[in-house]
Amino acid sequence: MIVIPTQIPDPIAISQTRLPPEDWRVWPVVPTVTPHAVQIYQSGLAKGLDPHAFSKVGDCQSVKAAFMGYFEDPTRYSLGSNYAYLQATIDNFKGHFNTDGQAVRGGANAAWELSPLWADPHACLPGENPLECELRITRPIIVIVRMEIWWNGRTTAQYEKLMRQILDTIIAHGAVPILATKADNVEGDNSLNLATARLAYEYDLPLWNFWAAVQPMPAHGMETKPPHNDGFHISMDAWSVQSFTGLEALDSVWRGLLAAAPSAAAVTPTVYPLATPGMLATLAQTPAP
Repeated sequence: MIVIPTQIPDPIAISQTRLPPEDWRVWPVVPTVTPHAVQIYQSGLAKGLDPHAFSKVGDCQSVKAAFMGYFEDPTRYSLGSNYAYLQATIDNFKGHFNTDGQAVRGGANAAWELSPLWADPHACLPGENPLECELRITRPIIVIVRMEIWWNGRTTAQYEKLMRQILDTIIAHGAVPILATKADNVEGDNSLNLATARLAYEYDLPLWNFWAAVQPMPAHGMETKPPHNDGFHISMDAWSVQSFTGLEALDSVWRGLLAAAPSAAAVTPTVYPLATPGMLATLAQTPAP
């Protein structure tokens, strides 16, 4: 069972002015909702998207076994009294944690998401790419985008160009993207995290700073044991950190959207302080699923 630590989190001071992308390392782990996100959310509700659905877009580190899948089974986690408020988000999005959908695959990258060649022919329409297929089937109101795999011969500029297409597609659908930084630095200069921060800044979107969440961990959350000590895969302990902070990010954005558009929600949940990176050293000791 995953047990959330009992340490009471400190409130996060939210500035009205976002730090520039070059300072992405000190952006908070847990994002808050942004004005553009609220506009997208309202358009998505008007289009009839499912307010109880979210999707994941990513590679092997976004699959259900490694990322939030156990929140579907109450016997596999315990929030404790201090984090019980997160249960409202788990309940609202029930049925979407322990699934990979059409836009998550081991080895996926930004180009994969946009290629109809990789779409499941049994689930997707002719000409749909995996991302479009997932958006049509699930009709999510929020999409967590985690593109981490670096591939030789491609540049950061190409990654950014592809990510723009991904974000434009999600926003046109009416879903709110939550971007995420990655733990690894296989490209050598952290240029992908900087590019992701630039996109979050330019598009005025929430960014879940997973990189900052794992910095207090041994090896900064990276796997050190063979055969996955390749500089890309995170450790099993980091799986727990990514699941918990990913849930916090989803919770924070969802609550912010409800607060900005209360008439769209049957119940507006109570606002609680969010956890900070300081508590993650404790969380890292939690057994992995």
